Amino acid sequence: MASFSATRKRTLLPSLFLLLALFTANLRISDAQIGVCYGMLGDNLPSKQEVVDLYRANNIQRMRLYDPNQEALDALRNSGIELILGIPNDNLQNLAASRDNSDQWAQTFVFNYYPSVNIKYIAVGNEVSPVGGSSGVSQYVLPAIQNVYQSIRARGLQDQIKVSTAIDMTLIGNSYPPSQGSFRDDVRSYLDPIIGYLVYANAPLLANVYPYFAYSGDPTDISLPYALFTSPNVVVWDGSRGYQNLFDAMLDSIHAALDNTRIGFVRVVVSESGWPSDGAFGATYDNAKTYLDNLIRHVNSGTPMRPGPTETYIFAMFDENQKNPELEKHFGLFFPNKQKKYPFGFGGHRDWEIGVDDVEFNVTIPLKSDI
Repeated sequence: MASFSATRKRTLLPSLFLLLALFTANLRISDAQIGVCYGMLGDNLPSKQEVVDLYRANNIQRMRLYDPNQEALDALRNSGIELILGIPNDNLQNLAASRDNSDQWAQTFVFNYYPSVNIKYIAVGNEVSPVGGSSGVSQYVLPAIQNVYQSIRARGLQDQIKVSTAIDMTLIGNSYPPSQGSFRDDVRSYLDPIIGYLVYANAPLLANVYPYFAYSGDPTDISLPYALFTSPNVVVWDGSRGYQNLFDAMLDSIHAALDNTRIGFVRVVVSESGWPSDGAFGATYDNAKTYLDNLIRHVNSGTPMRPGPTETYIFAMFDENQKNPELEKHFGLFFPNKQKKYPFGFGGHRDWEIGVDDVEFNVTIPLKSDI
């Protein structure tokens, strides 16, 4: 067959490069490590099946549930959606009490659904701390994790379903500079054995990371561009590592805190991150849109300390009108009528603008910014 002429080569090559660029762009979006948390604290939300259908219609391939709602689990069958299945804090004492209890729980909420429901993680408790409002259940977290793990392991599923817990930034004692991140001294006796278990089980730590609360708690030292991923230059230098956004700095302070325990390597999954569109200082539609758009673009890049994709779950799917205080009603990507709040796209859409529940928000430990 005759070769292409020089003219046709000049015409086709740019087109091929453009097609390759478009394919790569779509691939990056569809491969993005993004999930969305499905909270249910609203009296006007769609049915569980409608919600699962909405995830699928928008190519949202990961979900976090805060409790093992059986109607939601039924709706998730054969959906292909990867799931973080939560165990509420008020269930921890029962699961810590005996292996029989964890076996029964696992049979009811895991084995009766898996593998048609693609359960990836089990989050045993959310934002439990040995100091503060949740201190009463902190003693149950590790034994509940261990019992649930043994129940999962008895079925040979410990490599498919990882058992962990979700923390927030209040457990971090020092976060600046990120490489000097460390856990608070008064939580180490609680957290170190959990970290030891995570190393043993090769399970990630789940962490809720909110630049919004760091910024709103200290807008003098933390600039809005730094919090929204819009700073044009490096804001914080930490040795050879430059930080252009607060999300990376906060997440790397967790990485460093884990490393600095010297217990062993533990991966971090960001189990919640979001920005409210109303209800408090800095909570505006434009700020929320900018943060979420940039977050979904950014997570495939990783952080200066941990390059590579960072699995991240956005809080939340819907505005939830039964939450308090006011700002907690405004974290949704969608309105309860299933209309998008933002012009976000997941998966094969080349929108280039994207697109967490029963959670007690705490002001995050601030990270200094020089803007």
